[in-house]
Amino acid sequence: MDSVASPILYISLLLVLLGSVAFFVVRQVLKTRRIESALSRLQSKLNKEKGTAEEYYELGSILLEKRLFTQAIAQFQKAIKLETLEGQDLAAVYNALGFAYFAQEQYDLAIKQYKEALKLLPEYVTALNNLGHSYERKQLASPALECYEQALVIEPSNQTAKRRAESLRKRLVTSA
Repeated sequence: MDSVASPILYISLLLVLLGSVAFFVVRQVLKTRRIESALSRLQSKLNKEKGTAEEYYELGSILLEKRLFTQAIAQFQKAIKLETLEGQDLAAVYNALGFAYFAQEQYDLAIKQYKEALKLLPEYVTALNNLGHSYERKQLASPALECYEQALVIEPSNQTAKRRAESLRKRLVTSA
């Protein structure tokens, strides 16, 4: 009995493993197709006619995800230039623009964009975390710590801010 059960168990486990892998591959293919379809649709439309700020932001976000930072920056700037977005929506564009600059190691430009996002939405925790991270990359520990602490006041359970603030506090105590 054991000699028959072992191969059946092995084959069953192999089928479950292959089924799981197939599921994730199909899911990733569908996600990629959806993104590529949206990219194609938006690029086609925006090459023919002027788009909305939301369309430029959506295209910029897709390009950002594809790590095409320079192209993403251009789309985010077009969204801002239209002057139709405000509040949280405009803050999201500035935050994304800051992220694109950050990814290109243009930290001063990233900081400027994150600050614009925070002018519009002072409680924007993601922008605070991103601003703190930019300050860290510029070796400015004190302003970075201030950003993370401000994020923790707004969202005490923010794991990124907790981890980074703790690390910076240790670094500042050690260097003092």
